[in-house]
Amino acid sequence: MTTIVIVGGTSGIGLELARRRAAAGDDVVITGRDGDRCGSVAAEVGARCRGLAVELSDPAAIAAALDGVGTVDHLVVAAIDRDQNTAADYDVGRAVRLVTLKLVGYTEVVHALLPRMASDGAVVLFGGLAKDRPYPGSTTVSTINGGVTGLVHTLAVELAPLRVNAVHPGIVGDSPFWQAKPPGVLDGYIARTPIGRLATMADVADAVDFLLRNRAMNGVNLNVDGGWLLT
Repeated sequence: MTTIVIVGGTSGIGLELARRRAAAGDDVVITGRDGDRCGSVAAEVGARCRGLAVELSDPAAIAAALDGVGTVDHLVVAAIDRDQNTAADYDVGRAVRLVTLKLVGYTEVVHALLPRMASDGAVVLFGGLAKDRPYPGSTTVSTINGGVTGLVHTLAVELAPLRVNAVHPGIVGDSPFWQAKPPGVLDGYIARTPIGRLATMADVADAVDFLLRNRAMNGVNLNVDGGWLLT
């Protein structure tokens, strides 16, 4: 029986992955900021799923929050936050929070669960393509997603034989964030994507499954964008 922990599993791609893995018969632990929401989402996913409240922007509290987790085969750290922050109009507080959440918080999750990780297990972290294609206001987001690339490389070396990879989604057209955009906003992105459509949450979840399952994949930063970066 496989146990998977999905940090940031109460919505979006994390929830898509939780549903997929629970349906396949895995034991699933999902985390989010709000304990009540974690519990209700876990109940909706099914009997094989349970929820825990974990706040990545408070790294000192992560180990205690994960204390009840047993042996872990697979770990996915999918929690994200968004920030519009430019060098010209820089908000230090927002920047520090996001850097803490995604770099320090991600690493502390791995550190806290490492003694319970199976030696043949795997970790997948989430980055994003703002590392390669920045946009106005992406100063912090582009920086931390580039940091995820470096984090994958060092963890793959430090934690061997445990495997560590990352997915870097492009625009995920059916995600809650992009679905909330006004009609027509995605048309230009679709037109510039070689496959003629945007990546979906199912596409990204499938990529995560591949990185977890394939034992030759290690230290890989995998773009999931339908070729969008080529245009």
